[in-house]
Amino acid sequence: MSALVMAAIEQGAPSSANLLLWVVLPYVTAATLVVGLVWRYRYDKFGWTTRSSQLYETRIMRIASPLFHFGALAVIGGHFLGLLIPQSWTDAWGVKESTYHSLTMPLSLTAGTATIVGMALLIYRRRSNARVFQRTTANDKVMYVFLASAIVLGVSASWFASGLFGEGHNYREDVSVWARSILMFQPQPEHMAAAPMIFQLHVVAGLLLFSVWPFTRLVHVLSAPLQYVVRPYVVYRTKTPHSTGSRATRRGWEPTRRD
Repeated sequence: MSALVMAAIEQGAPSSANLLLWVVLPYVTAATLVVGLVWRYRYDKFGWTTRSSQLYETRIMRIASPLFHFGALAVIGGHFLGLLIPQSWTDAWGVKESTYHSLTMPLSLTAGTATIVGMALLIYRRRSNARVFQRTTANDKVMYVFLASAIVLGVSASWFASGLFGEGHNYREDVSVWARSILMFQPQPEHMAAAPMIFQLHVVAGLLLFSVWPFTRLVHVLSAPLQYVVRPYVVYRTKTPHSTGSRATRRGWEPTRRD
């Protein structure tokens, strides 16, 4: 355990600010996320959508969307790996901390960079295309601010931890310990209070992002269109003088009538 963490623990009871940031805020965020998602699903099912604008422009979307979405998935996977697996486990498996970081940091930085580039292209597309920008709501703009802040700060924290520009930092000694303590309802705010400022800013930005998550288009992340696999074909018909009248239509395709 680092000297900074040991010093923070030896200081005794955490301050009111640390309790507010590293105990109260995480649980308030979790409650807001759960209650907000339930409320949104019950009272705004028709608004549970990405409000896709791909119809208005696809050229940039073909590049930006895969970069952002696959990069974000890799970033989320990296967070689960780094926060939920204790360092003692990897040590027991014979994986030294230096080896762990040399394996995970390149992947983390690559995924973060891809996410930022994809997001930048999406924002550029939304701002430069008049038809897309007209359909951008104030809610979307707020969402992009929170999302961009969390991602940029996260990549900055990864660069700081990598040691490429300084001594580096082992976040698994403080940030990860704090995160697991929150999940186990045994909060240890002193660990997060001992983390470098860039990690603290990233965590606060992430918690604020999750707080607004249920009220933005980000809810589509929790949707999986599994019913598309088994649903019947959607048949589109136009009203013509040769309509079929009141006869009940059969399931499937109807033959096209020609004069």
